[in-house]
Amino acid sequence: MTQISHEEARQLIALGEGLSPAQESSLRLHLAECAACRDYAEAAGRVVRSLRNDPLAADSELVRSTQMRVRARSVELHQQQERAWLVCLSCLFVGLSATITTPFFWRAFQWIGSWAGVSNWIWQAGFVSFWIVPALVVSALLMARGSHWNHHRAGQWR
Repeated sequence: MTQISHEEARQLIALGEGLSPAQESSLRLHLAECAACRDYAEAAGRVVRSLRNDPLAADSELVRSTQMRVRARSVELHQQQERAWLVCLSCLFVGLSATITTPFFWRAFQWIGSWAGVSNWIWQAGFVSFWIVPALVVSALLMARGSHWNHHRAGQWR
């Protein structure tokens, strides 16, 4: 058996139950030789026994308040989960519709470009603008709205 230090003995005492046989053996040997650690173990045992004997009760107002907050948080998490599903479905719909409609819009811009007699890079730039600008505008609006919501929520919890 290796000799353990006072600090290691106190850590094992703090763990209480659930020590391995080797740890228990080392602790017993140390306690047999060290009066300070033995006193510490006895004091820790008294504290544990008194905590087990004295029932702890929360005030009824604290219980109601805690239950209310837990329910509110549960509702909030449920709503977030529902929104996440809606966002996922929306993203899937947008991706599928973009995949399906992009070739048609490309051909339409190509036809309009050739009909109007403009060079390829002009109708292609028009197509890119038609395709990207709405997404950029919506993204900017959502970011601005989201930062407003986060600022508003931060003030709620203070």
